[in-house]
Amino acid sequence: MLPALILLLLFWFIPMAVSLFISFTDWDYISPTFSFVGLENYSSLFTDKEFYKVLLNTLSFVVFTVVPIMAIGLGLALALNKKVAGSTVYKAILFSPWVTPMVAVSIVWSWIFQPEVGLLNFLLSALGLPKIDWLGSSTWAMPAVIIVTVWKGIGWVMIFYLEALQRVPVDLYESASIDGAPRWRRFRHITLPMISPTTFFLLIVTTIDALQAYDQIQVLTQGGPAGSTRTLLYMYYQLAFEQFNMGQATAVATLLVLITALLSAIQFLTSKRWVHY
Repeated sequence: MLPALILLLLFWFIPMAVSLFISFTDWDYISPTFSFVGLENYSSLFTDKEFYKVLLNTLSFVVFTVVPIMAIGLGLALALNKKVAGSTVYKAILFSPWVTPMVAVSIVWSWIFQPEVGLLNFLLSALGLPKIDWLGSSTWAMPAVIIVTVWKGIGWVMIFYLEALQRVPVDLYESASIDGAPRWRRFRHITLPMISPTTFFLLIVTTIDALQAYDQIQVLTQGGPAGSTRTLLYMYYQLAFEQFNMGQATAVATLLVLITALLSAIQFLTSKRWVHY
């Protein structure tokens, strides 16, 4: 275990400790000197209304990406778990967005979201619906980023659920059918409990991934318009590399780590009631 522990120490524990120390300073990322300011960076964040707006954006983004990704991924897995002609092709097509770099995906979607010549507004017009300024409206910018994130992630979740569904013993379904259990009850009392470890794993990973979303926001909206898509990680980037306020930036990063740990702890605690190992 020693080689792995050394790597963790060098590239995880020590950088985290250094980052935590910097959060108590006023380092500007350029000067060789800095001053120790204690909790000033944290207090300025907690008294800043913009921070709470960013925090709300982050939590909203997490909820409205994780839930659809999990639900749609499971639905696709249930559909493709049956013997369907060409299912291998469908799986490859649905999984392909996940292996495509987020930057490339975001660039393509920025063309789709174009207000005048974009494919999405063309479809809306064909249906008799008004065009939407997807990336230029503070109302629609966050849904646009969420659409891209969900579209990219459902194939990855689907693959894990397919593997989990194939491990469910067929005898359980046969026994339930003999007892006259309808399909929805078989799904609720057999499928969901048997795939609950996979659900728990995916819930943790997709939540962490949503909290760390950056590429799609940078390419599509740069945190705008009017800060409507600005999340904690993007706030960290702006404070550190645009405003050169590394002290406050690392304070944001520390809070993001704590929020991630808190959400993971809540999921671990609640999982004891519904995960069947």
